[in-house]
Amino acid sequence: MPRVSQDHLDARRRQILDGSRSCFARFGYEGATVRRLEEATGLSRGAIFHHFKDKESLFLALAEDDAARMADVVAEQGLVQVMRNLLDAPSGVEARALGADWLGTRLEVSRRLRTDTEFRDRWAQRSELLTAATRARLQWQHRAGNLRDDVDVDVLTAYLELVLEGLVSHLAMGLPAKHLTSVLDVVEESVRRHRGR
Repeated sequence: MPRVSQDHLDARRRQILDGSRSCFARFGYEGATVRRLEEATGLSRGAIFHHFKDKESLFLALAEDDAARMADVVAEQGLVQVMRNLLDAPSGVEARALGADWLGTRLEVSRRLRTDTEFRDRWAQRSELLTAATRARLQWQHRAGNLRDDVDVDVLTAYLELVLEGLVSHLAMGLPAKHLTSVLDVVEESVRRHRGR
């Protein structure tokens, strides 16, 4: 039997994550049955679970993948840009990863954190990535003299994460997004250092 290359395995894993992202976003964790995951990925259950131990491991890997993508955006542009991406949510896999499909995954993570202690324990090991990226970006901004210096970086990190959670909840409830871009302008301005005042 010929060996499968690592590139092929990585591409197959990416195919599973991208397909399952839309499935979890559309149907939630419980509604994302194996049959629906097969349809969304275009692969058999054997192919899916060759790469992931079970549905929960797949969901955790997906949530971790989304957190890593968000952390990359945070490192380059800050957490407010992640929020702007949620509002923009153009088409395409990369955009959906930080847009509508990501929102569905994020909501499902939040729901499971409230109701499933075992999941909460497993997620706690993975959730620090975004916080660490946000803190590092803010520390960099502080060293560059761009960040207000009257509030501790850890407080600003918590503040931005709370804004993100509020935005996710707002969008999840289907509330109007008309002025949210301007709201994010205010949030961004609120963490900046204002010289000459």
